[in-house]
Amino acid sequence: MLSPRSSLLVPLEFAVPACTRSCFSTLQLNLHLPGGITMFRSGKWALVAAIGIWILGAQEAKAGIGFQPVSSDELKMTSEPLAPGAPAIILYRQVDRDDNSRTSHEDNYFRIKILTEEGRKHADIEIPFFKGNENVANVRGRTIRPDGSIVNFEGKVFEKELVKGRGVKYLAKTFTLPDVQVGGIIEYFYTVDLKEQYIFDSHWILSDELFTKKAQFSLKPYSSSYSTFYLRWSWSTLPAGAAPPAQGPDRIVRMEASNIPAFQTEDYMPPPNELKSRVDFIYESNLVEKDQASFWKHFGKERNGQLESFIGKRKAMEQAVAQIVSPSDSQDVKLRKIYDRVQQIRNTTYEVQKTEQEEKRAKEKPPENVEEVWKRGYGDGVQLTWLFLGLARAAGFEAYGCWVSDRRNYLFSPVMMQSAKLNSNVVLVKLNGKDLYFDPGGAFTPFGLLEWAETGVQGLRLDKDGGSWIQTTLPEASESRIERMGKLKLSDTGDLEGKLTVTYVGLEAMYHRVEERNADEVARKKALEEWVTSQIGVAAEAELTNKPDWTSSETPLVAEFNLKIPGWASNAGRRVVVPAAIFTAAEKGVFEHANRVHPIYFEYPHQKADDVTVELPPGWQVSSVPAAQNQDAHIVVYTLKVDQSPGTLRLTRKLTIDLLLLEQKYYASLRKFFQVVRTGDGEQIVLQPGEIHASN
Repeated sequence: MLSPRSSLLVPLEFAVPACTRSCFSTLQLNLHLPGGITMFRSGKWALVAAIGIWILGAQEAKAGIGFQPVSSDELKMTSEPLAPGAPAIILYRQVDRDDNSRTSHEDNYFRIKILTEEGRKHADIEIPFFKGNENVANVRGRTIRPDGSIVNFEGKVFEKELVKGRGVKYLAKTFTLPDVQVGGIIEYFYTVDLKEQYIFDSHWILSDELFTKKAQFSLKPYSSSYSTFYLRWSWSTLPAGAAPPAQGPDRIVRMEASNIPAFQTEDYMPPPNELKSRVDFIYESNLVEKDQASFWKHFGKERNGQLESFIGKRKAMEQAVAQIVSPSDSQDVKLRKIYDRVQQIRNTTYEVQKTEQEEKRAKEKPPENVEEVWKRGYGDGVQLTWLFLGLARAAGFEAYGCWVSDRRNYLFSPVMMQSAKLNSNVVLVKLNGKDLYFDPGGAFTPFGLLEWAETGVQGLRLDKDGGSWIQTTLPEASESRIERMGKLKLSDTGDLEGKLTVTYVGLEAMYHRVEERNADEVARKKALEEWVTSQIGVAAEAELTNKPDWTSSETPLVAEFNLKIPGWASNAGRRVVVPAAIFTAAEKGVFEHANRVHPIYFEYPHQKADDVTVELPPGWQVSSVPAAQNQDAHIVVYTLKVDQSPGTLRLTRKLTIDLLLLEQKYYASLRKFFQVVRTGDGEQIVLQPGEIHASN
């Protein structure tokens, strides 16, 4: 996830080891063409010896934002014709950004009208920020009652963790405004202070979950007299009637917009920020290439130079390879051994972030090259992936470094010339006539697979001539699957219980391991038990009985349970009915809405396969079973079958999702498919109990 304010640090140090694996992402498909691109010469650089590259700027006082006067017209308002039924609307929003590098900051102001009881929830405020690069300060708020009286916020501002991992802490300041009533107005403002001596790319995200009546934005670009610096901005899907951002004589970029529709959130949609109305500001150093081909050629040459400098320790790498592989190993075995060895090295990206005091005590300076990474025995995810590249080349493989577009939170198009969105590194190795992609810097990533956000995306394969565009592979659905095998017994009281084995394969195993990497055994046990019961849809009990392998990248994650589902069977007169499928909760409620606004987006192709045997109570008979289901729409496949034999039932179900992105014009077909899935999952098996149960 990214803060909408300052998502990207301009790379002040271009040494590759200083990079960190980013938590934001991209996708090659451009869903919205930009409205325009503007370039502006903004400032200069300076180098301070023994400290690094710093941006020098004039100290300036913060202008700040204050409360708006109380408006009787706004208090009288009971609805908004352009947003019928809205629980609340944003009356006015203001964002003022100042990139002066010494006291860079962004002031934000919101004024919200509460229209219904549901709208009162918007008094619970959450302000996200990245710890280390940002801090939220100067928080002020107040409530204007329907009668015009004012209650100032005098409570505490709390801090909570939103995301922690991959070297990033994404936090939020939270507080609740007092005495909020229907018909009243809430308003609050705050300042986001940015890290000193740095400048950041920034974004105006115009769309909000609420309808916005009026919004005003400004950006004062970084300026210096030391060397040339450029600012580019582009926009996407601006609201109707809004003029594009424009720079005034005072060099400040401004924009106003009115009647911005509320952003509609849907299940399985592309990254929301990429779909919203937005303006992106990007700082570039040195000569700015206005031509797309020239821009990427310049970028590719620069990155290739950095990479070759970092991995250019051939002799050291050859010595390391000799410790890893044997001369008699096949090429496949050699590459796998190198990959496994790199993944055994301490990966600092996935460690719990240290406090500032701990960082000072550790005094861990970034390694300057792959030889240092190898000798130290640790590195971040970027450095370890480049170490793998250096070792692979030393072992005689034709291998290339690639920067690709991570698609977690953003989409990518070369047209936009946003080099920062090529933010994740992978290695391309030519093996047995095939192009294979690897990222050992991604924790628990199996050999031959990439993290899901790096699959099926565009990237730049680096070389001395500027590189060439590539597209990473998208794994088959069968490579990332969940298999559930059960041997259960149905009691004459209707309870279902027995042994269940769940096997997570490929990316399914990887992400469970990543999520629980810093948890203890108790927390991991609880997580696995909750994952299982959450898929059943009714109250169930699961107890983990084995010790899964949490450390391996290659082996599936296998969890064994004692499972109990009380009251699974229900009476229907003198007969009993049981569902034909058990693990169906994930598909309930999916794509139920008749209309669709956004494209459909799955993180990665995947598969679920269930094979459950149910032993019936003595004397029970099967009266009827539902017809077998076999819905094959090629990119989505669903099968369900109930087999019977004396005293037992065998329930098999498989759901395959073999797609990534689907245009909304195909939504009706996909919706119909999932309606078939829910209908099949809801089918019942009719049983004839034994005489004793029947008489009861």
